[in-house]
Amino acid sequence: MIVDTMLIRTRFLLLFIISSCSSLSAQYHFNEVSAQLEKNQRKLGGNICAMIWKDGKMIYQKQIGNMSPDKIIPIASCSKWLTAALVMIFVDEGKLSIEDTLGKFLPIFTRYGKGNIKIKHCLSHTTGIESEPLNLFRMLDENNYPSLEAQVNSFAKNKKMIAAPGTEFRYSSIGLNTIGRILELISNKSFEEIFQEKLAKPLEMVHTSFTKNGLINPSGGASSTANDYMHFLEMILNKGSYNGKQIVSEKSVDLMQRSQTNLSMMKYVPNGAAGFNYALGEWIQEEDKNGNSIVLTSPGFFGAWPYVDKQRNYAALFFVKKFFINEQLKNIYLNIKNLVDEQMRMTE
Repeated sequence: MIVDTMLIRTRFLLLFIISSCSSLSAQYHFNEVSAQLEKNQRKLGGNICAMIWKDGKMIYQKQIGNMSPDKIIPIASCSKWLTAALVMIFVDEGKLSIEDTLGKFLPIFTRYGKGNIKIKHCLSHTTGIESEPLNLFRMLDENNYPSLEAQVNSFAKNKKMIAAPGTEFRYSSIGLNTIGRILELISNKSFEEIFQEKLAKPLEMVHTSFTKNGLINPSGGASSTANDYMHFLEMILNKGSYNGKQIVSEKSVDLMQRSQTNLSMMKYVPNGAAGFNYALGEWIQEEDKNGNSIVLTSPGFFGAWPYVDKQRNYAALFFVKKFFINEQLKNIYLNIKNLVDEQMRMTE
């Protein structure tokens, strides 16, 4: 009896030691990440919120200045990822196909010789419609429309076709905003109502909206928080599932992440994304040797940089408020990502 009791205690102790060692091996140390954020605080705008999510929990969170996880900020082109996911929900529901043409929903595009542009071309900035390089003044000009309908009609009527659809990439608001208008027509609801119903509420994005900055702009008009946007990244990382509910089908998430471009097609790319290919509503930050996407991102004009790393199975974001993502900011973020990836390797 005494021997049996001692044997049980010995086994329990061994299991405790093994469990403790395993727990220790899974600890992440992001001191160098914090050091780089602090070192580059001024270049990143002074106020920063960084988050890393892995294995169903937050494994890192850093706040510098007054950028709290619940601070609402304009996220500019981070909006495109949200809009693309919303489009794919309509695809899942059978109300839309990425092979559909604009002429099917918007006769004005057919009237002006643009009816053969497909939904996938709009999602990948390969419509062939002329567009000017992104800058602050152009973003302000885009608000000079009474409605999304008026803006999209102007695209059809006043913008020239300068390439065949699917052949050249020009980053702009044209494609995503046009799709946003199509979603309104299909649903007979405003884009904001659609977004809240089908994406924001299911993902518990309680502080995220497309109506805080005047004209609804599906390409760059959302405001959000780091906490909210991380919910979206969790869903993408989990192949469309959030809190046990499938928001976007796994098939559609996979389709969103397939490259639609090659580097020879790139006629206009913002400096912050130079060298990346583009999928549907998101940049491909890293590819494997076979050209499959590994890391997806959708950086915003005001400095926010969210990404999902499928290979290392984590999501991260850096929320800041600074005008214009450039090559310097891109390199800062990529260097920090290398530090994060090193920690992931050390804990494998």
